[in-house]
Amino acid sequence: MTNSGTPQSGATIVQYAAQTADGTQQFFVPGNQVVVQAATGDMPTYQIRTPSSGLPQGVVMAASPGTMHSPQQLAEEATRKRELRLMKNREAAKECRRRKKEYVKCLESRVAVLEVQNKKLIEELESLKDIYSPKTD
Repeated sequence: MTNSGTPQSGATIVQYAAQTADGTQQFFVPGNQVVVQAATGDMPTYQIRTPSSGLPQGVVMAASPGTMHSPQQLAEEATRKRELRLMKNREAAKECRRRKKEYVKCLESRVAVLEVQNKKLIEELESLKDIYSPKTD
């Protein structure tokens, strides 16, 4: 790939990219360092090394490591992220409903206690009225 224009956000300018016989991909970056990508599992691993030999100085542009996947891998990653987000959302909604139910139960029990207290106060008021009000017969 050659550099055609200004770098995009999230892009890395590299001097040279190559793939070794063992399947690892190397990106040679300014500053005489090599970023080696090992193809191990789902997550690529990277190491920064100093190259042992001179390299061609053609400027190439490569996207950041997270975007160097095939369209199928990107679609699978998007699907996996969506499923993860939906699962987290379901758990959060379940927890929210549980807390709301607990809150409503607490309010209902408080209402019951206050109704009993109100009834007792009304009875006490009536009894005090009977005691202290002048009787007119």
